[in-house]
Amino acid sequence: MQVNLISDTVTKPSKAMLEAMSLASVGDDVFKEDPSVNALEEEVATLFGKEAALFFPSGTMTNQTAIKLHTQPGEQLICDHYSHVYHYEGGGVSFNSGVSCRLIEGDRGRINANQIADVINPPDFYHSPKTTLVSLENTTNKGGGAVYDFDEILKIRALCDQNELALHLDGARLWNALEVSNETPKDYGAVFDTLSLCFSKGLGCPVGSVLVGSHAVIEKALRIRKVLGGGMRQAGYLAAAASFALKNHRSDLRNDHRKAAEIAAVLQDSSIVASVEPVETNIVIFALKPGEEEQNFILKMKEEGILLIALGKGKLRMVTHRDYTEEQHEYVLTTLTKMNSNE
Repeated sequence: MQVNLISDTVTKPSKAMLEAMSLASVGDDVFKEDPSVNALEEEVATLFGKEAALFFPSGTMTNQTAIKLHTQPGEQLICDHYSHVYHYEGGGVSFNSGVSCRLIEGDRGRINANQIADVINPPDFYHSPKTTLVSLENTTNKGGGAVYDFDEILKIRALCDQNELALHLDGARLWNALEVSNETPKDYGAVFDTLSLCFSKGLGCPVGSVLVGSHAVIEKALRIRKVLGGGMRQAGYLAAAASFALKNHRSDLRNDHRKAAEIAAVLQDSSIVASVEPVETNIVIFALKPGEEEQNFILKMKEEGILLIALGKGKLRMVTHRDYTEEQHEYVLTTLTKMNSNE
């Protein structure tokens, strides 16, 4: 049996999703004439209580567009030291926007208002970069799927208002956060200036992210998307997948969360595992004990047909997703339990 737990990006469209894609009405989205893309953008904007939205090929491009929108070269954004925009977007913050990152060591990828306040550069002190943007990530990738306390987000919003800073959300896995919290999409839309929302992770689409914001912001985003090469022609086939996922896949995320928690419970009993980070959503991050080689563990699991990924410094990651079946899950739990008993 082959089980891929490297990421929730490994999912493939279901037959029902493929059928919805094949039946999509399409046009040329570069001219804003694709009815399926237009419908998705309107749907997501309405869902989050925003004026407008724009469909992109990837979450990296939505994030990079948002950063470009909110900053000028030589300025600085504030984010957690685990942030995807800093670690996993190819240095795009500096390459595309010419800005630097002021990194904060938060709690599993989550930063708070007090930490942010401590690192905002005085706007009249021209020796340091001007702080213009705060970027949050929810859920946090390197933080093991941790979810922000919304009250803390409200405090950060207030701080940004006091200091005339924009606030962006990398919501690649916000759909997961929404399933385990009391907040609604409109609650998030009311707080953030821009939100990046991904469809190719837990929702199971092959491609696609959406950036939401005001009419003025999205009008500017359209130009930046063009510059970055993100204009697509008959993109309605991809947008139809996202619309299908919004209607049919969101509640399924809870199954992914349950499976992640059950994997974590088995790992906690392992004699070679030093610690397992709290599991709130669909990401399991665990550390091996000193002397245990992470690559040896990965190889041993691969021999059993189970794929996972190393994060470095003795940490490993498993990510559950909609293509990870109950049969595969039982196999993973059984395999981990047997490995524990054979140690």
